[in-house]
Amino acid sequence: SNEIQAKPVGITLWQKEIVLYRDTKGTVQALENRCPHRQVKLSQGSVVGGELECAYHGWRFNGEGKCSAIPYLTDRQKLPDCRLQIYPTCESDGFIWLFPAGKEALATVSREPIAVPEWDNLNYIATVSTIECRGHYSFLIENLMDMYHGHLHQNYQPWASAKLQKLQSDAMRVDAYYEAQSYYKIDKIWSISQLFFSALRRLHPEPLVVSYLYPHWSATLGQDFKIYCLLCPINETHTRAYLIHFTSLESFKRLHKLPVWFRSWLKNSLFGSAQKIIDGLVQQDILMIEQEQAAYEENRQQLIYELNPTISRVQALIKQQFQTKI
Repeated sequence: SNEIQAKPVGITLWQKEIVLYRDTKGTVQALENRCPHRQVKLSQGSVVGGELECAYHGWRFNGEGKCSAIPYLTDRQKLPDCRLQIYPTCESDGFIWLFPAGKEALATVSREPIAVPEWDNLNYIATVSTIECRGHYSFLIENLMDMYHGHLHQNYQPWASAKLQKLQSDAMRVDAYYEAQSYYKIDKIWSISQLFFSALRRLHPEPLVVSYLYPHWSATLGQDFKIYCLLCPINETHTRAYLIHFTSLESFKRLHKLPVWFRSWLKNSLFGSAQKIIDGLVQQDILMIEQEQAAYEENRQQLIYELNPTISRVQALIKQQFQTKI
């Protein structure tokens, strides 16, 4: 959410061009990124008096999508009765959540954004990696739910020898419970250095839970790591997502008694401490996903052999969601 400051920001979310900006109260507004006058992008303009001003002719639009001012409007002219599509937003856990179906559709559903409570929790250190992938979002979901592709990552992989223990699902999610061997144990003050020095890592058993929480993903490795992937698909062949990795400091009880200012400083100072590992994982996965997308486009009838029941369950749920337009 800190990316939205004084200037408007344009995004694409599932083929919809949207512009985000903050009004005078600091609330994030989301409008269709198109000036109805000449069809240019409003994200190229500026924010004036809490409203969005087009760079081309200075037409201004409020948070309701209505045209509120035109610099050269004469006394005999009226403001045009044009209204932009608006999108409901909320700001929570460091992120901006947007409902792309619009305000009227939101009133017909009861759905809350996925919670990311670790973002503001002083006992968790965050690392964020942005995924830009030339592939359908379903390929990314399948990749994230597949704990058997550790062979690809070698030194980047935080766990090994994952074995599926249980699989649960309903109309909105799939949960896969694995038993794995973790390379990391965050139980001593120097433990976080394992993120930098591989020689300090030691394999030990930990429960690994991965979940497809439509339309996002999360994972928990023992008590030490929590990971989220927040998906923002651009179109059928281009996916953007934010992978957020949290290292827990819950084991350090003495740390919890220190002043809040020091703990805040420590959290901010260690932000991105796992960047090399996470970025390495992401780049390797992107390469595979983009090859999958290319192969699919070349021969969409090619039979795929899948032995992981988790992936089969995820594929069935994605197909069901598409058919029912959840």
